[in-house]
Amino acid sequence: MTKLLLYLRRKAFLRSPLLTTNIILAIVVGVYGFFFALFLLGMGAGTYFMLEEENLNPFETINRYLIYFFACDIMLRYVFQKFNSNNIKSLLLTNISKTKIVKNILFSSIYSVYNIFGLLFLIPLAITVIANIGFSIPLLLWSISLILFLYLNNYLNLLLNKINAVFYTFFSIVILIGIASYYQIFEITDYTYYLYNAFYDYPFLILALIALIAFIINIAYKNYLSNLYLDKGLEAKQEEVKNINLTWLDQFGTTGTFLKLDIKMLLRNKRSKSTMLMSFGFVFYGLLFFTNISDIYNNPIMYMFASIFVTGGFIFSFGNYIPSWDSSYYPFMMTQKITYHDYLKSKWWLMVGATAICAVICSFYLYFGLDIYLMILSAAIFNIGVNTHLVMLSGAYVKTPIDLTTNQNLMGDKNAFNIKTILLAMPKMLLPMFLYGIGVLIKDATLGYILVTLTGIAGFAFRNYIFKQIEKVYKKEKYSTLAAYKRSN
Repeated sequence: MTKLLLYLRRKAFLRSPLLTTNIILAIVVGVYGFFFALFLLGMGAGTYFMLEEENLNPFETINRYLIYFFACDIMLRYVFQKFNSNNIKSLLLTNISKTKIVKNILFSSIYSVYNIFGLLFLIPLAITVIANIGFSIPLLLWSISLILFLYLNNYLNLLLNKINAVFYTFFSIVILIGIASYYQIFEITDYTYYLYNAFYDYPFLILALIALIAFIINIAYKNYLSNLYLDKGLEAKQEEVKNINLTWLDQFGTTGTFLKLDIKMLLRNKRSKSTMLMSFGFVFYGLLFFTNISDIYNNPIMYMFASIFVTGGFIFSFGNYIPSWDSSYYPFMMTQKITYHDYLKSKWWLMVGATAICAVICSFYLYFGLDIYLMILSAAIFNIGVNTHLVMLSGAYVKTPIDLTTNQNLMGDKNAFNIKTILLAMPKMLLPMFLYGIGVLIKDATLGYILVTLTGIAGFAFRNYIFKQIEKVYKKEKYSTLAAYKRSN
């Protein structure tokens, strides 16, 4: 069964009309994966010695903070680790039994890239711990328990994959725990330490962990088997649509009409809601920089890099995929009496509003000083005046349809990357960093803020001219975009 599916995937890869693009992307991803694998191996092998250099007890500290590793692992799995229902639907048309299909889903997940990367960190970590503390059966079973926890996450994710409330609740709890830990109100590691250390003190507990994994696999097997029907588990999930009153937008004419449609789309669909949540998460990205966690981030240029992200999360995650958000009905829209000016203007105002909201939320960065918040405000103005236009321009070259009912490819599809979008992505981050750096070199940080702010204001002032140039690009790409959406649908 596994051999047959691998054969079919290889045939699909070789017969794809995007074979050249797929090969190039496979090479690029392979290179990045190789270096990331080396990084994980190095971190796994070096963690013990780094903790020793900090005069900490390595074994105790590892047990204390393992919770963060496994929490991040399950969150990443929930967002990105999906099974392709389209492939499964095609298998249902063959004489392959449903039990074999489900067993293959469960078995093939063992070789998931998330498991491989997790093992590349955990196995060297366990080996260095055993090599330095000394071999013993309890320590060996403790090491095996770490691998079992990794696979516990793997099969738990298969169960939780379609339960949005679980992820949102879990995400909220993690944020609250992080805030409580930062302000020393509550430290979760004081309690989770005993969980992982128990597998060393009481090695027989590994049997309970194995039983728990077997129990979850059994539930997952029964759940998948009972829902493996085209009109049941594999159909698009239908949710009750709630009426959202946005009549006040009618005063803005056609632009207001498009804004209403976009806001409703963002609030009603799984993919768009996840994008908004991810955009909100970028607001806290600056904490990695402004708290001086690492010396790498502790410089003004990197502060500007963070400032662009904390207010521009929505611009990058939403704007880069204009008009892909409307791909399901884009051909119909093009048959109506709609101008690109009104269409793009509504998207622009939506991004402007989101950026302004993020700038207000980011006021808590005043805790780190007025200079930091002024930098964030200047970055927000740059995002409004420059980056909103750049993402709309790059969106014209992204011909990747978006399925609003799923989080699959949440971070983007491979077809969204081409030489034009990559070239247009560079000024979004490098230009404000360059302008700020020039200001600092000539005089001081204040001049840096002014240069970044003036560039944003200039972009805003000439927005009508810029809009006309972007409209020309959209008109030029119109028919190739329509062909791409129709072919995918």
